Amino acid sequence: MELTQFEKLVVNALEDIKGKDIQVINTTRLTSLFDRVIVATGDSNRQTRALARNVANTVREAGLPVISIEGEDSGEWVLVDLGDIVVHVMQPAIRSYYNLEELWGATPARPTRPAAARIT
Repeated sequence: MELTQFEKLVVNALEDIKGKDIQVINTTRLTSLFDRVIVATGDSNRQTRALARNVANTVREAGLPVISIEGEDSGEWVLVDLGDIVVHVMQPAIRSYYNLEELWGATPARPTRPAAARIT
C-alpha cells in the first residue's frame, strides 16, 4: 500500500472513534526509522485505548502488520507502531506536556525574533 493511502487509512480509523486534533507529521527528512508520526487526542483512558485498537484492527484488516502497541495499561498515552507510521494517541494533558508536534518540527521550536531585533 502506498504511504498516502496508508496515512489516510490510519486517519480515518482515528476519525471513526472521534479522535480529536489529528496531526500528521512528515518525518521522512528527520529520521530513517519511520516516515510519518500521527498524533491524536482522546478524552479518556477508554477512548485512547479504543482509538489505538481501532487503528490496529483497521490496519490488520487491510493486510498490513502492526509491529507493537504500547501504553494500553494506563491509557494516558498509547503508541501504535505500524512501521512506516507511528501513531500516538494521548489524553489532552499528556499531549500538551510532551508537545510531540514541536519535537518533530510541526511547529517552530521557538518564536522567531522580529527582523529589527536580529543580530547580523
